[in-house]
Amino acid sequence: MVSSALSTEPSSSTEPSSNRPTILIPEKVSPDGLALLSPYFEIHQPKNLSADDLLTQIPTYQALIIRSETKVTASVLAAATKLKVVARAGVGVDNVDVDAATKHGIIVVNSPSGNIVAAAEHTIALLMAVARNVPAGDRSLRNGGWERSKLVGTEVGGKTLGIIGLGKVGLKVARMGVGLGMKVMALDPYASPEIAASASVTLVGKLEELLPKADFLTIHTPLIASTLDMISKDELATMKKTAKVLNVARGGVYNEQALLDALEAGTIAGAGLDVFTSEPPAPGSAAEALCRHPKVVATPHLGASTVEAQENVSLDVCAQVLSILQGGLPTSAVNAPLILPEEYRKLQPFVRLIEKMGGLYTQHYSSKGHGSKKFSLIYEGELASISNTRPLFAALVKGLTSSISDSGGRDVNIVNANLIAKEKGIVINETHIHESKDIIYASLVTLP
Repeated sequence: MVSSALSTEPSSSTEPSSNRPTILIPEKVSPDGLALLSPYFEIHQPKNLSADDLLTQIPTYQALIIRSETKVTASVLAAATKLKVVARAGVGVDNVDVDAATKHGIIVVNSPSGNIVAAAEHTIALLMAVARNVPAGDRSLRNGGWERSKLVGTEVGGKTLGIIGLGKVGLKVARMGVGLGMKVMALDPYASPEIAASASVTLVGKLEELLPKADFLTIHTPLIASTLDMISKDELATMKKTAKVLNVARGGVYNEQALLDALEAGTIAGAGLDVFTSEPPAPGSAAEALCRHPKVVATPHLGASTVEAQENVSLDVCAQVLSILQGGLPTSAVNAPLILPEEYRKLQPFVRLIEKMGGLYTQHYSSKGHGSKKFSLIYEGELASISNTRPLFAALVKGLTSSISDSGGRDVNIVNANLIAKEKGIVINETHIHESKDIIYASLVTLP
């Protein structure tokens, strides 16, 4: 039986590694984010990196930090034999093949909170611009016109703002809408009724309840199979002829051709669009026609383009890359369980500890030829109160396989630990003992 305890967290080392891993950053990252990484890693920042160049160069890198322009395909990830993490400085990861990354044990992280304010503010900016014909008025005046009678707008106060997706951005938009005197209705099956009520938001259960009542409609969801073309011809036909739609989320949640047709037919009155199915819009596409349409206010994906947001997401993902390459845990892994900051602080001292316990077990029993493939991890004390112990599970798998695998266990992480355990026939049961009279430490972990 292997048993270990910790009563205090160890101090973290700030000494740079003698064998400096390399990080590829083909897009702009804030200087403060780079400052977190440069003392420890070699950073390469090539300009105008083509897809072929990326495929050729990626095998030498341990980390890749991108924004929205770089496409991280399955081919790139298969070639990235040393890659441990792909970090997207932003919210969406549409340009990363997450399934392929998971297959190769590569952690994909993003920054889900860094641009919340920026995206919400841009939504409101488009709402006001489309309500008051601001861009059309600006164009007219610049061309020597004075078309006040043609550019009469509508007030937003007292109007109904419909929101699909009441996550962090959606909720922020809702509160701003309430601040403008709007009535806010939202559709989100996972939204907390208590949080919605505290924000003066009325929740509805079906799209059919929301669309006919909305004067302005905004969507704040990821682009997945269930949200692709969520609003198309039939849905637009149920809306008010005076309604206007907004999109600062992802191109594709509105069917662009159906939206164009609805604007042409007068089915709805206008649109404010920041994202498109292809960016920039392809020549001759419905997206390009929407950008040129007189009833549309269009911007080139500026939702997260503020100085503050770009700084926030850069710092966030660079901090996560630093942690991962130094053996720590990510805080916003897309293809791994969410780890809350308070859980992170409690778990981190035990990750390396349990890995060593697994290594000791394998070294002791593999030489004798009678080691088991069934294990139990028993958590007591403060550790038992943490429900997300996936990093500890991964640490044990890594420790158990480190001395018997070609990679020395380096290919094991929280993303693929369960898969590797199944491949090797390893069964791990985790037990949380919340009350124990015998424990004399703050936390105790046992490997019988």
